[in-house]
Amino acid sequence: MGKDDVIESGAGGGEFAAKDYTDPPPAPLIDAAELGSWSLYRAVIAEFIATLLFLYITVATVIGYKHQTDASASGADAACGGVGVLGIAWAFGGMIFVLVYCTAGISGGHINPAVTFGLFLARKVSLVRALLYIVAQCLGAICGVGLVKAFQSAYFDRYGGGANSLASGYSRGTGLGAEIIGTFVLVYTVFSATDPKRNARDSHVPVLAPLPIGFAVFMVHLATIPVTGTGINPARSLGAAVIYNKDKPWDDHVRKRMRVLTIYDCDYDDAISSFNLSQWIFWVGPLVGAAIAAFYHQYILRAGAIKALGSFRSNA
Repeated sequence: MGKDDVIESGAGGGEFAAKDYTDPPPAPLIDAAELGSWSLYRAVIAEFIATLLFLYITVATVIGYKHQTDASASGADAACGGVGVLGIAWAFGGMIFVLVYCTAGISGGHINPAVTFGLFLARKVSLVRALLYIVAQCLGAICGVGLVKAFQSAYFDRYGGGANSLASGYSRGTGLGAEIIGTFVLVYTVFSATDPKRNARDSHVPVLAPLPIGFAVFMVHLATIPVTGTGINPARSLGAAVIYNKDKPWDDHVRKRMRVLTIYDCDYDDAISSFNLSQWIFWVGPLVGAAIAAFYHQYILRAGAIKALGSFRSNA
């Protein structure tokens, strides 16, 4: 693809040309040679560690918040045990900001299978890299939640292990929609913050790119914590589900979790009907949202479809 000039309006009403930019070539679908590159495995390790740290800090924050709101907790524990819903949102958004900043130059700072999936659909990463990233992210999430359980064993099972679930009173369709829209916001922000055209126009953007991504995670959590606990990251949901109930994380862990709710005078049967078999939402929703964001950015905002059609006509 050739270079394009970016034209901007100056402060005095005139125009100036920013430096040229070149879109990177599409990543190959399958790049076998990549398997022999140390940079790939270094990136995979970075994704594993980043997701581990992300889940450890955030799930520990969730457990602390639930301990704070437990009516049976002592006064001293309740005063120091949590940070509130706003604090949970800050924990998730802040950790994404920090970890994307730390790993962007090594792995791209995905830390989320939905982000990796969206970038794969946009041909930003190869299939080999995408699959290895997703495996590393899921394993890192499981290990991160495992650390929380090891360090907070007294509270982990009691407060649901930080696992995502559909809140009582919401249908599965509502939960799915919340996950799709929330992930769309996140992945759309990722594409916009890392757009090579924007980087050419604003040289400081690569340094600031983690900031809007972290804020997107923060804002989405504020909106969707009451609905699904906010997934928008299949690895986050999987890690908590696996450690909370190692045997059947997609079904039976919900039943076990509902027994915890009876402590707070919730009806067990009603909770089962609302929560049971809802875990698929936390994979389908984020992947669909990521796919929509990739299509929107590549073919609407960047006019990829028009460019492809123009290239076809010029070769006809």
